[in-house]
Amino acid sequence: MDKKIGAPAPEWQVQQWFNVEQPPSLAALRGKVVVLEAFQMLCPGCVMHGLPQAQRVYQAFPRSQVAVIGLHTVFEHHAAMTPVSLEAFLYEYRLSFPVGVDLPDGRDGIPQTMRAYGMQGTPTLVLIDAFGNVRNQHLGQISDLLLGAQIMELILESGAPSQ
Repeated sequence: MDKKIGAPAPEWQVQQWFNVEQPPSLAALRGKVVVLEAFQMLCPGCVMHGLPQAQRVYQAFPRSQVAVIGLHTVFEHHAAMTPVSLEAFLYEYRLSFPVGVDLPDGRDGIPQTMRAYGMQGTPTLVLIDAFGNVRNQHLGQISDLLLGAQIMELILESGAPSQ
């Protein structure tokens, strides 16, 4: 089992936010299940599966119970994946949930939030419970049915009234 599972989720280190008026923080989202989708624009698995799935989750669950957050975590092809390119990408793919740009790290190109969560690549989906703890982390594809069941389990654990 990953040593991050069950531990408090590290706060996101973000240089810029899209699709929000106020930057979200884990502290502000306490009480909600958080679905964090880490992606890169040039990642085929992200474009074909991870991001469309995150948009479906965003549309399916009440905002009062589930927060979907995108994290553009660029660890390769840095020159092509700028915030300007990301803004156009989000518009073209009609992604409406909040998306943050992971803060670069000058050491080896691995962004700070990606490093803090121990992510191995993209797409990575992280489930954070209503108490702020990392509960699941999936690299690659996860089925909608399994993800929905995991989210619902965390909603029920939180004691939030069902809608």
